[in-house]
Amino acid sequence: MKALLLNPVLNKEFKLRLRSFKSYLGILIYLIVLGSIGIGFIFLTTMNARMGYFRPEESRVMFMVLSMVQLGLILFMTPGLTAGVISGERERQTLNMLLTTKQSSGSIIVGKLLSSLSFLLLIIVASLPLYSITFLFGGVAPRTILATFGLYMITILTIGSLGVMFSTLIRKTIVSMITTYGVALFLTAFTAFVAVLSIQFISMGGPTQTQNPIPYLMLMGNPAAVLMTVFEPSMQKELMKQSGISIPLWISYLFTCVFLITLSLWISISKLRPNMRVNKRRKA
Repeated sequence: MKALLLNPVLNKEFKLRLRSFKSYLGILIYLIVLGSIGIGFIFLTTMNARMGYFRPEESRVMFMVLSMVQLGLILFMTPGLTAGVISGERERQTLNMLLTTKQSSGSIIVGKLLSSLSFLLLIIVASLPLYSITFLFGGVAPRTILATFGLYMITILTIGSLGVMFSTLIRKTIVSMITTYGVALFLTAFTAFVAVLSIQFISMGGPTQTQNPIPYLMLMGNPAAVLMTVFEPSMQKELMKQSGISIPLWISYLFTCVFLITLSLWISISKLRPNMRVNKRRKA
């Protein structure tokens, strides 16, 4: 395990990424955008309020808005950072040199993944002071914030692992990136659309409708839906009641993400050196 985490690939990627001025500029722009949304929300709320006060209930809404915006930015940035880690090496004709080193396939894949996601983790940590505004006005429990950032972490690992897998399987970076964006769009927008459509279709049957597990099954891999159930526990209870499944949605989402991460990393590691393994078998 130590060889997978502490390896030359990871150290090199860390140094190259953190030495770049674009990385710090990207963090600055990200915080400016997120902070502008929070300040704009407070300004509009106090302007429209009768007494000009900012109530704790409005602070809770602001936290939900900031969290959903940050989740959207994470889903937008993660494929761009991970979908070209292997295909980019192949396009620069440096992948063969990397494969001739003593580093194992697992060490290379994990090093590339962690180095790419480290920038996103740094952004998330840097955005923590913005969420302190909610503690100033109240209305949000600390466990809700911890659950939100835990959801961010598992979502980043899942989308990042899928991006590395497609980068390993597909030769062109642009095609790999589009495929990863397509999968992220499927896990969010498409599954939510099918779940809502299924609920509306079943509701047409009247009050004698039976339990419908389709919305629950479709939302098992949807991070936005899981985040909403964290904000509104009543939504999770209603979903469990309608589906007849007593398992909380966040637990199903966690198992789904672990399965996708494990499968993606296994495929990436096994497909990184396919030709070399075939040649070894032939020689044997």
